[in-house]
Amino acid sequence: MIDTDDPRDRVSSAPMIRDVAIVGAGFSGTLAAINLLRHDGARVTLIERAPVAGQGLAYGAAHPGHLLNVRASNMSAFPDDHDHFVRWLDANGLTRAADQFVERRTYGRYLRESLTSAIDRAGSRLALVQGDAIDIEQAAGVTVRFSDGRTANADAAVLAVGNLPPHAPRGLDPTRLSPRRWKGDPWALGVADGLDDTDTVLVVGTGLTMVDIVLLLEARGFGGRIVALSRRGLLPHQHVPVAGSWTPITQRPRGKASQLLSGVRIRAEAIGWRNAVDELRPYTQAIWANATTAERVRFLRHLRPWWDVHRHRLAPPVAARLADLQASGRLEIIAGKTMRVTESEDGIELQYRRRGAEDPSRLFVQRVINCTGPQGDLTRTTEPLLAALARRGAVRPDEEALGIDVDSATRVIGTDGLPNPRLYALGPMTRGAFWEIVAVPDIRRQTWDLARRLANAHWVGGEGL
Repeated sequence: MIDTDDPRDRVSSAPMIRDVAIVGAGFSGTLAAINLLRHDGARVTLIERAPVAGQGLAYGAAHPGHLLNVRASNMSAFPDDHDHFVRWLDANGLTRAADQFVERRTYGRYLRESLTSAIDRAGSRLALVQGDAIDIEQAAGVTVRFSDGRTANADAAVLAVGNLPPHAPRGLDPTRLSPRRWKGDPWALGVADGLDDTDTVLVVGTGLTMVDIVLLLEARGFGGRIVALSRRGLLPHQHVPVAGSWTPITQRPRGKASQLLSGVRIRAEAIGWRNAVDELRPYTQAIWANATTAERVRFLRHLRPWWDVHRHRLAPPVAARLADLQASGRLEIIAGKTMRVTESEDGIELQYRRRGAEDPSRLFVQRVINCTGPQGDLTRTTEPLLAALARRGAVRPDEEALGIDVDSATRVIGTDGLPNPRLYALGPMTRGAFWEIVAVPDIRRQTWDLARRLANAHWVGGEGL
């Protein structure tokens, strides 16, 4: 990134922020823009490459079978107004009990209407720009450059790029497969096209993305066989009604990760594993921030899959549908790892090794869909904007290569090791610093906090005193 000042001044000097450019109008970017206006902050240029802003991939690519994984009562876009979403449902004739799991398409509509209302109230203070941002340069302020040659100037920029497509799993070389057979991005158009009921589809991964793709295939009328493969073959658990009364912990657990795991197991025996995991929610970011690099690496290598399936759960109707598909034989879950793939005219032969087995197994399929989950390794990204910033040293990977390195105030840290007060990041790409930053309850708080800082509203009420 071009910087005409001594980089040491970036930390000590707080630039005057009158205009903010936000790249990405999914959940994170949309909420950051709305909150800046709510706090009477800077003027906003909200940039989105897709034709429709205010919904992002999670809600824009949804179909009726895709439900929220969080109950409506905890899906307000605003941390200071917990009933906002439930009231919106009521006002739109979509009255549901607060503990229901509504369609993701409905939530996308909620976000779009919230953005539209903000634009109507803001007038010229919020400009929505459709375009593909490919670079951000910095001098006195920042300049966002678009693929068509246009530019947008601001005092600061916010990267709200959401999740990146998954990397190809080990043992599978996509360059040797045709686009008709290999779908590396599960959300790309046409992922379910061209199949018939005699085909077999391999889904690599058994997490929430796999669940969405299975439901998508079924919604598109696919009646063939689906095989889902991951190293451990773990499926996300489902939400259940809270049973009995219990008192959550009131302080962050201390000690090493191994001690924390032991403590969670003990609590799970006393109050149930769902409650034991849920009571950690207020503390997980602090636990992650205080963990050593070695502890984080061990967690990611050995415990992450188990955490994911317990922490990120399915709506009960979705879990029931998966169980039905498994019982009928249309969906098979396999624990194993890919070894080699070979494409022929009729399909793809996969060689894989089942977990615990010595000899390889083989599977013949007509399509492979990569559902290994979003990735954020900047050294492997093909996203033009992030690649350009990484090449110039304006952004760097976090230590675990989960996303963009940021400080506690979400200021981006470059290769010089200093936080940049003119460049921020939000959402899943900051998981290296915060870990728990992929769900609505966490991101809404992050966007709220950043908007308050940029608007100097964090000093109100003694928060900064």
